[in-house]
Amino acid sequence: MKNDTVFTLINPLNGNLAFKIFSFEDDCAFDHIQRNNYYSLIWILEGNGTVRSDFSEYSFEINSLFAFSPYQPFMFSANEKLKGITLHFHPDFYCIHMHQKEVACNGVLFNNIYEPPFTIIDEATAPTLQMLLQQMKTEMQQPALAQHELLVSYLKIFLITASRLKAEQNPIASLSVSKNKEPFILQDLKDSIEKDFKIKHTPNDYAKALNISQKALAKITKSYFNKTLTQLISERIIIEAKRELYLTDKPIKEIAFDLGYEDEYYFSRFFKTNADVSPQMYRETVGYAKGM
Repeated sequence: MKNDTVFTLINPLNGNLAFKIFSFEDDCAFDHIQRNNYYSLIWILEGNGTVRSDFSEYSFEINSLFAFSPYQPFMFSANEKLKGITLHFHPDFYCIHMHQKEVACNGVLFNNIYEPPFTIIDEATAPTLQMLLQQMKTEMQQPALAQHELLVSYLKIFLITASRLKAEQNPIASLSVSKNKEPFILQDLKDSIEKDFKIKHTPNDYAKALNISQKALAKITKSYFNKTLTQLISERIIIEAKRELYLTDKPIKEIAFDLGYEDEYYFSRFFKTNADVSPQMYRETVGYAKGM
């Protein structure tokens, strides 16, 4: 793959990026905080280093495939020169939430607050992903009838293949994640957050529900997830808020209320603090699936 090859599709309706594939031979494109309004898949073919994502830091090696959601902050710090390939796609081009039943990558590749945001691509899987990327490039060079549909088909296979691999690995060990089996209390915590994040917003709420001291729960959570309990709760709320903002046309006030916030302005400040963008700006730049 040539490092100077860039393939880009632009949405003709608004001039925004729709789909892009490019190779890189250093980390200069990612050596500062990224907050993109599209999905990013970044495959490290050579080199290693660390990545800061959301509130955590992870070590990575060669053949790590990263998956970042719109406005998810991330930044790479290379220990060795990085070489790899990147695929960006906007939710208007392909919305993983809308097509969750088809690709099942949401909560596996993307939006998993409990695991590192990457998958290790093994020798058996690498040729398949390389072939799919090459087919996408070829299609982008020779646009023809139903180009969008064909690119989406290749993208689906890419996402399904990577999701299956990550599900098998479950999870990839990193310096920031313990290799020991997580305590049962943490599975209970995951279930509790998933069930009650719309009504329970504080660490004490979950400590009480699990009949454990807040201090003890906080220590276990930090040890295994490298995140505070407050961060886990906030990230789950933000994931749901983002889904509502770009899948529906609900008023922000209604979304806030559904997530347990009676004060729309307090919710907007909370969202901006965690997503680094206002709910309205997120909706305008990521969009919601009109007519899909």
